[in-house]
Amino acid sequence: MVGSAIVREAASRGGFHTITADRGELDLCNQAAVFTYLADELPQIVIIAAAKVGGIHANSTYPAAFIYENLAIAANLIEGCRRAGVPRVLFLGSSCIYPRQAPQPMPESCLLGGPLEPSNEAYAIAKIAGLKLCQHYRSQYGLIYHSAMPTNLYGPGDNYHPENSHVIPALLRRFHEAKQRGDTSVTLWGSGTPRREFLHVDDLAAACFHLLSLDDPPDWVNVGVGTDLTILELAGHVARITGFTGAILTDPSKPDGTPRKLLDISRIKASGWAPQVGLATGLAAAYEDFRTSIACGRGRL
Repeated sequence: MVGSAIVREAASRGGFHTITADRGELDLCNQAAVFTYLADELPQIVIIAAAKVGGIHANSTYPAAFIYENLAIAANLIEGCRRAGVPRVLFLGSSCIYPRQAPQPMPESCLLGGPLEPSNEAYAIAKIAGLKLCQHYRSQYGLIYHSAMPTNLYGPGDNYHPENSHVIPALLRRFHEAKQRGDTSVTLWGSGTPRREFLHVDDLAAACFHLLSLDDPPDWVNVGVGTDLTILELAGHVARITGFTGAILTDPSKPDGTPRKLLDISRIKASGWAPQVGLATGLAAAYEDFRTSIACGRGRL
């Protein structure tokens, strides 16, 4: 999802020759293959958008895979870029790097200020390691390797898997299928009270190119919208967009995750960037992408 948005943004801006490789061409957990690929291609800019990602269920079920694969991706690419002489690297992390009880909204300065949310600790540690790799490579080698920490993302090309997806694609699928079956209710995982912030992937792509245009970017910077809503409120929006008219129930026996994850985006806004895609517009477009994926039998379903 993120990589595709970055490619679209590069094409719309012009002036870029984009180099990409899917998993069939390059295994980012294979250090030798990554080093060889970068030495052969010699890119001038690398945006590290690849990651093993998922929601609470996936993170809780596969923590070893989440920490190993994301550590390997970060270490192989960042060191590979240094060896290949790549002058600019932008590493993409996640808002889950911040402590579970971080001040709200969360400033960049609260990193490592307390325990992480247990349900996604493995993923968060790997993303913190990638951020710190960039920070220390910049300090030691003088390379402009820096990071962006986006909030929860959604948009075209999302993962709509019924168990391993994030909250927006999961809800889009569940409410769509509930409507198709004629269900009278949909039950949400957890209490519905946690508050979350959602950024359209096209806004993140624009933010990446904005950060790459800065001569002296911060070591890491938050990228979000600056507002949030409860999961129950989000479900109401999704129900309206999908046309589901039944009841929305909650299951408090399931884990909620972090109570709130709202980013302080004052730093990136001060540098001249702001989000452009509103949640209602973005959700409607995401639902169209999901329906197209279903109709064509493509994408991550």
